[in-house]
This record gives sequence, C-alpha cells and structure tokens, in this order.
Amino acid sequence: MGSSALNTTPTSPPQIGSMAPATVREKPPVVQPGAGNNIIINPNQRLNPVLECIRNVGKEFGDIIPDFQVGRTTCILFLSLKYHRLHPEYIHTRIEKLGLSYNLRILLIMCDVTEHPELIRELTKVCLINSLTVIVAWSNDEAGQYIATFKQFEHKPPDLIKERVDKDYDSRLRTALTNINKVNKTDVETLRTSLGSFADISRASSERLQTLPGFGQVKVRRIKDAFEKPFRNQSTSAAFSLGNQVSSVPPRNLSSPVNESLLVDTNDKGKEKEAAPPTSPRDRQLREPSPVWDIELDLI
Repeated sequence: MGSSALNTTPTSPPQIGSMAPATVREKPPVVQPGAGNNIIINPNQRLNPVLECIRNVGKEFGDIIPDFQVGRTTCILFLSLKYHRLHPEYIHTRIEKLGLSYNLRILLIMCDVTEHPELIRELTKVCLINSLTVIVAWSNDEAGQYIATFKQFEHKPPDLIKERVDKDYDSRLRTALTNINKVNKTDVETLRTSLGSFADISRASSERLQTLPGFGQVKVRRIKDAFEKPFRNQSTSAAFSLGNQVSSVPPRNLSSPVNESLLVDTNDKGKEKEAAPPTSPRDRQLREPSPVWDIELDLI
C-alpha cells in the first residue's frame, strides 16, 4: 500500500481547450489582508517599473479590478500616455469594469510623451464623467510616491496636512500678515516692534510704512490694498447686482448685514450708489452670466 502511494502521479492541470470543473473556473475572492497595511496590486502590473519606486509600505498581489488598492475604499488606475496613444480604448474598458466600486477612485497618469496637453484634457473629461480624480506624474519615482502616500495616510485625519498655527498673539499676527504678497516674517517683526498691534498696523499711513526698513512702494501698496481695498470691485459688483435682480427669493434677515459702502469702489465714494445701466459691450458682457459648459457637447 505504501508503494502504491509513492507511485501515484499528480494529475496534470486541464489544458485551455479541455473541459474544466465549474469550481476551477471561479475567480478567487479579492484579497483583504488582516492588518490592512499592504498595498494590493493587480497581477497585470508585475512588470510595471513603478513597483520598485513604492517604498515604506508593504505590497502584495491580489485579484482586484483596479491596478492598486491603497485602502478599503480607495483605488488607483494606472495609465501611461504612451500606451494610451496606442490603445485608446483600454482606459474605457478598465473604467467600465470598475463600475461604481470604491469611494475614492484615482486615475494616475504617467506623462511619458512630449505632446501631452490634448491627451490629458480628454482624459480629464472622461474622469469627470465617471467620478475619478486625476493625478499626473512625470516620473516613476513621483508615481510611486503618490501610491505610497495614499496608503500611509489611509487612516490619518484630514486636518493632518493643515497648517499648524500657535494660539499666541504673535504667531497669529505673523500668519495673518504673511498672507499679504511681498510680506515676510522679518517684515512682520518690523511692523510689530515699530507700530504695535494689528489695529495700529492697519491704520498706519503709507508715508509711515515707507519709513520702516525694508518697506518700498510696492510692499506698502500691497499692505494698504489688503486693509483698504474692497472685496468687490466694479466687475463683481455688477455681477452681484445682476444676481439679485434675477433671483426671486426674498433676502434673509441677517444678524450682521453687509455694509453697503463695501460694495462701492473707494474711488466712487462721492457718486450715487445706483449707477446708470451699462451701455458699452464690455459692461453688458459683465452683466450677462457665463454659459454653462456642457461636457457632452464638448466631447463630440
């Protein structure tokens, strides 16, 4: 009996043209690692050089529809523009197979051709229609870093990438003033030590600011515009008034209504609030709403 067991030859796998049992033809389930720390890779991507550039995360192959599964609800489709020019139907087939799976669906485009603007434009339209996010990489290292980063930040809170500002007065003052173009941290320290508080800086005249070291005419003009220039200029005010005329919904009673003086340019303080109807073509163009972009017509 022992000899018969040793002489037993294994059964050869069925050939392509032979009849195989139904159990053999079933696809294995999607791999879901227990720890969830590995990126699952479609076996079709075995020869992709991007795999060597995915670092600091685990990788394993599994039977999945997308090319990379970087989270239980996040997937990535990889597309080379050089391959897309030869097989333009490939990405449409992949998106169709993907269906509505995954909450965050990313199309990672490898830009490896010279004439790429038109290709990326067309792929962007396809992604807009199919609810995909477009990311363009210019090298294998950049693409691998994108894939690894999505996996590393899978369980991170969204405010992790938010700028951290200390709660003390000096830090908040520095953050607010450095948002003005041409103003750096050294300028903020000069303003604080020379003028004092934020209110004193906002009320300082242009002549006083120009006496400070490192403050030229351009920087002073940027600061004064930030504090004194209204948020609405003539163009936006015209569009805003047009929207109020078209809208049939009565305005709500706000606890702090908008100051009407902010809607008028500082150079027109002495003029009447109600301007005459526009007569020039440019004014009429400003009052007309922009046409809605029909992406389906643009695809024709």
